[in-house]
Amino acid sequence: MAVEEEGLRVFQSVKIKIGEAKNIPPYPGPNRMRDCYCTVNLDQEEVFRTKIIEKSLCPFYGEDFYCEIPRSFRHLSFYIFDRDVFRRDSSIGKVAVQKEDLQRYHGKDTWFPLQHVSADSEVQGKVHIELRLSEVITDSGVVCHKLATRVLECQGLPIVNGQCDPYAAVSLLGPSRSEAKKTKVKRKTNNPQFEETFYFEVTRPLSHTKRQFDVEEEDVDKLALRVDLWNASNLKFGDEFLGGVRVPLRALGQAGVHDAWYFLQPRDNGGKPVKVDELGSLRLNIVYTEDHVFSSDHYSPLRDLLLTSANVKPVSASAAHILGEVCREKQEAAIPLVRLFLHYGNILPFLSAVAHAEVNRTQDPNTIFRGNSLTSKCIDETMKLAGNHYLQVTLRSMIDEICTDHKPCEIDPVKLKESENLETNRENLRQYVDRIFNMITTSGVRCPTVMCDIFFSLRESAATRFQVDQDVRYTAVSSFIFLRFFAPAILSPNLFQLRPHHPDPATSRTLTLISKTIQTLGSLAKSKSASFKETYMAAFYDYFNEQKYAEAVKNFLDLISSSGRWDQKSIETPIMLKEGFMIKRAQGRNRFGLKNFKKRWFRLTNHEFTYHKTKGEGALCRIPIENILAVERLEEESFKMKNTSPWMFQMFQVIQPERALYIQANNCVEARDWIDILTKVSQCNRKRLSTYHPSAYLNGHWLCCKMSADTEPGCTPCTGGLPANIQLDVDGDREAERIYSLFSTYMNKLGNMQEACGSRSVYDGPEQEEYSSFLIDDPRETYKTLKSIISSVQTLQQQHTKHRRDVFRKTKIGSQEHPIGDKSFQCYIHQQSESSTYSI
Repeated sequence: MAVEEEGLRVFQSVKIKIGEAKNIPPYPGPNRMRDCYCTVNLDQEEVFRTKIIEKSLCPFYGEDFYCEIPRSFRHLSFYIFDRDVFRRDSSIGKVAVQKEDLQRYHGKDTWFPLQHVSADSEVQGKVHIELRLSEVITDSGVVCHKLATRVLECQGLPIVNGQCDPYAAVSLLGPSRSEAKKTKVKRKTNNPQFEETFYFEVTRPLSHTKRQFDVEEEDVDKLALRVDLWNASNLKFGDEFLGGVRVPLRALGQAGVHDAWYFLQPRDNGGKPVKVDELGSLRLNIVYTEDHVFSSDHYSPLRDLLLTSANVKPVSASAAHILGEVCREKQEAAIPLVRLFLHYGNILPFLSAVAHAEVNRTQDPNTIFRGNSLTSKCIDETMKLAGNHYLQVTLRSMIDEICTDHKPCEIDPVKLKESENLETNRENLRQYVDRIFNMITTSGVRCPTVMCDIFFSLRESAATRFQVDQDVRYTAVSSFIFLRFFAPAILSPNLFQLRPHHPDPATSRTLTLISKTIQTLGSLAKSKSASFKETYMAAFYDYFNEQKYAEAVKNFLDLISSSGRWDQKSIETPIMLKEGFMIKRAQGRNRFGLKNFKKRWFRLTNHEFTYHKTKGEGALCRIPIENILAVERLEEESFKMKNTSPWMFQMFQVIQPERALYIQANNCVEARDWIDILTKVSQCNRKRLSTYHPSAYLNGHWLCCKMSADTEPGCTPCTGGLPANIQLDVDGDREAERIYSLFSTYMNKLGNMQEACGSRSVYDGPEQEEYSSFLIDDPRETYKTLKSIISSVQTLQQQHTKHRRDVFRKTKIGSQEHPIGDKSFQCYIHQQSESSTYSI
């Protein structure tokens, strides 16, 4: 989801690897071990949870999490919890990284010390305050200054223990002052509208007797206003602190008026000092990306250079290939390149060109496509995007069974447990391998067309280059489909959306053994036993040392690398795409109330969308995919009693011919995921709506347009328009922006590559050592492309700089968009030239 910002769209995403925790304090009791899990939070909103690691003080998670961030946030936080079966899980410690500090840790494995979790430091949200200082003449003729403090509203307060009933406490801080005033409590909202005004005397009498009345002016610069937000609690422990602000009265200035938004802050004593390793530490790798995307025309020169890469001779002189040369890692370049080429339908010509060039550079057919080249990384990424649904169809049911049944499959005699039998384990493993092998080799008709076309191109290039080796046409394809597609998916199913979490150690070991065997079966190596370092694996492979397995592999490879593809056959077996608990509003009732909201287990397949009372029970409602006419977010005003905010709103609607089903997800990321996948599976429906009602139909009318008929056509255009392929939802302009950012980051390398081209063109001699890392087949053509790239990148740099200055000039600190206390914006101001004449 993009955020509009002054003529461009801003996309935020984060990729996190949660490694391990160490030195967690022991449980105070005879059993000192803990059952720990880790959560990922945007401010106070949980968006991901790892599996529980039992009985450990140094839990290893090894889990990856990626999400598009659909809203603004201040902190990316990580909490370690200890599971308690009988009571609420207790928090052990947390890591909170401010948004503006994320770049410091970009892509680096970092150990973060855990900090105490304190109610005084768990703060989010903002408050709108207006101050006005005015003179009042009393009956006795004395001039008295009064401070009018107006607390207007708050946004995005945290939900504490499932509820938020906030009020504000307002006090004037100064010598001998203790007066405090409170607003009314606003029930069941974290966006309270207070609109209350309080008055404080700023000039006051020191002493008062019948004979004498002395007045002394207070120093206004020494006074400050304090506004604290509290959650009114019914518990005996008292109200919970939600955050506060301190506003010095000197902010009033000469006009005597101050009107501003403030970010709430923790109490001054909120952060307790923590000794190093007192609570342990957590290893994280965080990659936060923020893309500022212009309209499409800005990227035309760079995009045209990239999309014509397949036609450049040699292809190593093309813009796309050069990106792979200058990036630190090929994967860095492959991801946006593949997505851009897929979006514009140019992926096949490009991959064919770079693969053909790589094959011609390969001397030994046994090493074909075995390196981490740009070709390999681009094909990997293409398979991951275009083949995700294919993986789900082929492997998911079997992976689920393996992870659920926990059958012992260890065949290494050294690692065998006393209670296990080696022959039984071998038989368990053999059956798993046999079934998965059959699933793969009979899945050829479901292989996506784009993958088949790529494999056909690889096969032809390899067969032409190595005409003597008859097997090379198979190994060229198997090195991708088995080695880089099926085997990694079996090894790490969580990375391919086949499982929500990394499997437990025993299951992970089983999957490792299966992956090794499948990889070897698919490789068609001349000597299978020699490919295993372990003797127990070589002995196990004897089960599969039959001609029928090799024939099955060849038939499968022939099928998926044939030209003249057939239409993809419909999949008769329902494939589970997504499932989980959410809250739905009961349908068909006239009166609305909290009792109408029910927690249900939702399940989406390629055939239908259902909900159940709980997981595993029969469906209470079935919605065929063809009956889903639109999937849209629901405006906050529809259900005021829910604890929601404009950026945290989690409700959406699934519109059917007769009615709409209203659903509330658990967090903003989950809501976006459900909306995306429901839209994608239904967006080819013939009767899809073009308009919808963004609010609910309640009390006899639509809240959005006030029309009374429940059959009234929608009043707002639908947000559909997604591409037909469920996996290829790509924004071409965003990918062009990412490629620009990479070129901009590696401008020095582009310059070095230019120098290398110039040196080689002039001297035509051995390349200099500092330039030896670049692959340059044609110095003149490469130099020409580099010149065009640098020109395009410099133009975009100027446009970004101009945009930042325009935004900087128009921005007002204290506005709703940039509250006082916004450290991200303060960093942004600091980055601008200190000599800037722009006003704030």
